[in-house]
Amino acid sequence: MSLKKIAVFCGSQTGRNEIYARKARELARVLAARDLELVFGGGGIGLMKEVAEEMLAAGGRVVGVIPENLLERNLGFPGLSEMIVVKDMHERKATVVRMADGFIALPGGWGTLEEIFEVLTWAQLGYHGKPCAFLNVDGYFDPLLEFMNRAVGQGFLLPQHLKMFTMSDDPARILNFMEGYRPPLILDAIWGLNPDDLKNSEEKD
Repeated sequence: MSLKKIAVFCGSQTGRNEIYARKARELARVLAARDLELVFGGGGIGLMKEVAEEMLAAGGRVVGVIPENLLERNLGFPGLSEMIVVKDMHERKATVVRMADGFIALPGGWGTLEEIFEVLTWAQLGYHGKPCAFLNVDGYFDPLLEFMNRAVGQGFLLPQHLKMFTMSDDPARILNFMEGYRPPLILDAIWGLNPDDLKNSEEKD
């Protein structure tokens, strides 16, 4: 898959452990080294600030997408390569999804999780075929992966859903996954098919 722009979802806080900011900066350097453009929420605080600041320092291009009310509250990052101002959070997410070729979630709270899960849901529904990833700093997302495996075990997700993303503490490994990504075939109850139908179909292949 051809990657040009990577969206990074991350928190407005830096967290209590310095490793979160350090890994955010490492991700930025890897993106810049591969000549990839960063698309993010445009904020000048928290991990958003860390990844954007490091990306700019490394000579990379950074595009922020920020709702006008947040910009009016002086929460934007000054000096970006480009700042796109949108009406609200819904338009912000739609713009980021349209622009980016892949999505990476850094540690964060509700907003970060909502953003990455929305793009995963859109991938599940076939609205896009772009790769998703979690930068799993210091095991931050381990409980989330456990939850998703439980959802598979309880029949709310298919094993194929877990192939729509990767989870790693290594930014280079994440980008390698994205470059070789092919969307998995996902046919489930949403389309009126039983998970056993998919299993039988794959066995025939």
